[in-house]
Amino acid sequence: MKNIFNSLIMSLLVVSTFAQSSFKQVNKVKIEEYLSKLPATFKVTMLVESIEGKVYFSHRADERVPSASVIKIPILIELMEKVKKHELSLDKIHTLTNAEKTGGSGILANIAEGKQLTIRDIAQEMIRSSDNTATNILIHEIGMEAINQNLAQLGMMKTRLNRVMMDTEAVKQGRENYVNVVEINALMRLIYNKKVATPTLCDEMISMLKNCADTATIPRNLPKDLIIAHKTGGLPYVRGDAAIIYTTKPFIISIFIEGFNDETAAEQAIGDLAEICWRELR
Repeated sequence: MKNIFNSLIMSLLVVSTFAQSSFKQVNKVKIEEYLSKLPATFKVTMLVESIEGKVYFSHRADERVPSASVIKIPILIELMEKVKKHELSLDKIHTLTNAEKTGGSGILANIAEGKQLTIRDIAQEMIRSSDNTATNILIHEIGMEAINQNLAQLGMMKTRLNRVMMDTEAVKQGRENYVNVVEINALMRLIYNKKVATPTLCDEMISMLKNCADTATIPRNLPKDLIIAHKTGGLPYVRGDAAIIYTTKPFIISIFIEGFNDETAAEQAIGDLAEICWRELR
């Protein structure tokens, strides 16, 4: 009986040791040390979580930050909700006009007026090249109020679309688009777990996010063959990225930096922070 009891204890210890060794986490000290060496003006907002929502690392996660183009994630989600309800079709044809073209990132502003594009084409370009013309077309199709109502219904109270892309007058008036890293991670988790729209439409959103062409931030230092579904954003006063990183056990990471003078330095910092986390969680 004693031998059986000892064997049982040893088995439990082995299982416990294995569970502890297989449980992934990040080296918080390493991240904190890196953050402490950044320029004093840098304001980093960051959240790293498991796909189930376990927090690996959090820094200023309660803050609301200017979204730049990361706001295009909730726009994409509401588009797919409209498709689910048969209020809009991804195959609907939109004829491009000069009046709706806007500046900033993207390719549609350079395409000839009269070009016919599907809503799917436009959504893909909103994510792939962060096309501002495409984004404004979709905001017009979906409705800004509907996008914000859906965010509220999903429990997202800090993330809001308050203006169209490249509306400098709105910015001067104090109307800015905002995100919160807790909420943007939650939205990415909903897409990954197929809890919004339909499973098929979630798969389509993931495919679009995997095709994001901007690799200057979270993917910057990571292996080129690593699958990353993400959306970046950049303005003169903020640089950000929200991503699902497909390691053996995928994780979600959002990083925003404000207060920089050199955009490349901000991009490098985001890349370095993502790499530290990836090395611990791969």
